[in-house]
Amino acid sequence: MTRSLKGPAAMLYWVLLALFITSYGTDGGKENITVKNPSQLSRGWGPKIKWLKNYIAALDVVKKTHKPLMVIHHLDNCPFSQALKKAFVADKTIQKMAKESFVMLNVVEETEDANLAADGYYVPRILFVDSTLRVRVDVTGKYNNRLYTYGPDDMELLADNMKKVKALVHNEL
Repeated sequence: MTRSLKGPAAMLYWVLLALFITSYGTDGGKENITVKNPSQLSRGWGPKIKWLKNYIAALDVVKKTHKPLMVIHHLDNCPFSQALKKAFVADKTIQKMAKESFVMLNVVEETEDANLAADGYYVPRILFVDSTLRVRVDVTGKYNNRLYTYGPDDMELLADNMKKVKALVHNEL
């Protein structure tokens, strides 16, 4: 049965087809896990950390490793994001935990999971996803109006929250 689509239905068809091809390509989606130049994925947040390409790839690694995921939402041209990045990179404890104990993702575009925007789509924000793929909305920063924001002066709190997430994951498995 063949019929030609017209108008908005045709446009929707082509958009969905393009998204499907872009998302899965010809290698069954495996390009989401490996990248030719992984250092580009750090975007300056820590070159020794293994950064994942996207949220779906990160969730796949979480399932395989049972490590929690840290998602950093930021923008390259945001002064608050830049200040957080500088403090994040300078903190050796955070860099070590990020490298050894977490699946790491930094994104400059929103993910499809609305749970990662529990209190809004602002930047910078950092959320954690545990190995059961549950967003840990109980692990927050110090701000009441932006629960998942951390500033450059909040690295001790971020490190404590990273330790908390590691302990939660260990205790809940």
